[in-house]
Amino acid sequence: MTSILDIPETPAALLAGEYVRDVVTESVANHSFRSYLFGMLIAEHEGIRPGTDFDPEILFLACVLHDVGTSPRAGGRQRFELDGADMAAELLTAQGFGAKEVDLVWEAIALHTSPGIPERRGPIADLTRRGVGMDFGRAADLVSQEHADAIHARFPRLRMASSLADEIARHAARSPENAPGLTLAYELVRERAEDPDGLSRIERMAMASRWGN
Repeated sequence: MTSILDIPETPAALLAGEYVRDVVTESVANHSFRSYLFGMLIAEHEGIRPGTDFDPEILFLACVLHDVGTSPRAGGRQRFELDGADMAAELLTAQGFGAKEVDLVWEAIALHTSPGIPERRGPIADLTRRGVGMDFGRAADLVSQEHADAIHARFPRLRMASSLADEIARHAARSPENAPGLTLAYELVRERAEDPDGLSRIERMAMASRWGN
């Protein structure tokens, strides 16, 4: 029987899962998997139908690859969101995906830190951003304790917010083009420099959330 907490097992999904675990930290990889599961729970809660309103495989690919741009393999001459979107597009194109599917994944990854835009670009971009946000504690009350326990047992947090913030800051330090003003990376670096404890807003948000760091 299919469960809302199942991970797609198509060849492309399995490859993407292996790829993300190879290029980012375990903590960031687990965050990416959880983001998909949270996105699916949001879809179920709102009556957005998998297989009818969106393709779960495409949502999985967008979520699981959304932070690969923070990895050392990223080109390092543009925002991590764009590095990640380009890396995902290259991976999926090599797997034979068409331009429409590749563009949906590219757009969702490129826009996942841009509030107000993904919500108007269809279910893949919207659910990707909101699934990611839920892993930082946004709308966490929508998740039952049973589902929360199952998700975190399978994909432990491992200080996710701190680990991801470290990787974003590392990527930002590689080149001025990586953290242009007012982007998430720029603000994260600024906030860490100004905060007495060296913490960014997203780290504090996660720490104060239902899930913790």
